[in-house]
Amino acid sequence: MTTTPIVAPIPRGLTAIGATGAAFLPALAVAELPPGAMRRVTFDDLDVLLAHTSNGIAAIDDRCPHMSAPLSIGRLDGCIVDCPLHSGQFDLASGEPTRMPTTGGLDADGFYHPVWAPEGREPKPDPPGLKAEARRFTRVRRLRYYPVRITGDDIEVAVPRA
Repeated sequence: MTTTPIVAPIPRGLTAIGATGAAFLPALAVAELPPGAMRRVTFDDLDVLLAHTSNGIAAIDDRCPHMSAPLSIGRLDGCIVDCPLHSGQFDLASGEPTRMPTTGGLDADGFYHPVWAPEGREPKPDPPGLKAEARRFTRVRRLRYYPVRITGDDIEVAVPRA
């Protein structure tokens, strides 16, 4: 006997613009998203990450809120998704970064975090110039979520349409 997975709650205020009340569209068979798995699904030009977290299934933009790398090729540990590009970590239960990207920058509240390196590695120097200035002003946004429902054997996502 298989159990139907639960849908993770969307953190308050983080539903994607236009997703409330949007039509639910078929995204993936439940069997294709076992616990701990992530998959990208595409609706027209919108790439959505479906993640089967320890809190249930969540749907967010498949873009790192730092520099838009696809989170679907990162790692998922419980509710924490790692970005494959700059090692940022984001909590799918809260929508908040739990570790800023290695490039540093501004968090969603505007607080500056300096460049850092993973344990055992020296931080790369950040020579002055336009690129360093751009990194200092790059804001890591909060995640944006899409409503999810399970209908029979399918996962459906509420996707806003233009």
